[in-house]
Amino acid sequence: MADSNCVAIVIGVTGLVGRELTKRLISKSKWKIYGVARQPEIIPIKSSSYHFIPCDLLDPFETKQKLSILHDVTHVFWVTWASQHPLDTAECCEENKAMLSNVLSAILPIAKGMKHFVLQTGMSHYVPVAVNGKTTHLFDEEWPRPKVSSNFYYVLEDTLHERLDGKVGWTVHRPGLLMGSSNRTLFNFIGSLCVYGTVCKHLNLPFVFGGTSECWEESYIDGSDARLVAEQQIWAATRNGDGVSSNGEAFNAINGSSFSWKEIWPILGKKFGVRVPKETCMEEFWYTRAMGDKKRVWEEIVEKERLVETKMEELANWQFMDILFRFRAKLLGSRAKVDGLSFTMRCNTLDSILYWIDVMRHENFIP
Repeated sequence: MADSNCVAIVIGVTGLVGRELTKRLISKSKWKIYGVARQPEIIPIKSSSYHFIPCDLLDPFETKQKLSILHDVTHVFWVTWASQHPLDTAECCEENKAMLSNVLSAILPIAKGMKHFVLQTGMSHYVPVAVNGKTTHLFDEEWPRPKVSSNFYYVLEDTLHERLDGKVGWTVHRPGLLMGSSNRTLFNFIGSLCVYGTVCKHLNLPFVFGGTSECWEESYIDGSDARLVAEQQIWAATRNGDGVSSNGEAFNAINGSSFSWKEIWPILGKKFGVRVPKETCMEEFWYTRAMGDKKRVWEEIVEKERLVETKMEELANWQFMDILFRFRAKLLGSRAKVDGLSFTMRCNTLDSILYWIDVMRHENFIP
């Protein structure tokens, strides 16, 4: 349990986990929280203990100017990444390392009471192994990295090893398919699903699953509810002893229940009030083709339903959906480590999806 001297910086506060993490820190105890993001909040978090700081963390001078006055920081939650370059290219790795380095250089010299740094990466930490090895094993946190890979998560971990080991405790958290509400997240599954369902209902289109029969029928990926990921990060950052290491201990952050799209897709169709055809799985259906020309339709829906003004691409990523439902290997993880350390929160993935659809409606992103 945190005490009155706990001060957090949430880097990436407008994202799927960032907003939920901040709300939970506010509700748990006497935390003071700074939220950092490049763009302003669309739906501001209102609390006397919360302060938003707009900052471009790729600018070392702006980062130092805005963060180096935060002498009281005790905990840092890194739940962001720079996405200006294609994923895992050399440029992507360099950009993310620069952003993390800028923050560390601004905070470490002045935050003398810093206790813990949380790094959020993802289950795609294991992607090079899964794709190259075609493995069907459950990935645990001790799986070795491939000898040759440009996964930018490795670069972030290596940077923290270099800068923090022996000085500040830190942990790594690896969620799977994140489920939350945001209009500032590139790989936004719930946003994409909600826009797709809404457009299908508006145009009376069938709610089909565009992907491979394997991804349709079998468990291929773990769901990760943003509420669970946030709780796990707070648990690790404020926990003492009981086997939690202080130097880069990694934890999979997953719901714990396996699922297949075949099982849950009809229930999602009912949730959106759309028609699910008998032949639901269609390998020839691509979201980028079917939805890419529907931007004007989305504008009409937003205007008609008086929704929060968003562009389709702010909520939906059709290329991500096409990749997700056609992934070549199973990316399933083990919860044995966190379970063994008595982190007990679990989520049912269908319940998570239905919950976050309701949140999207409550926040007026969809009708």
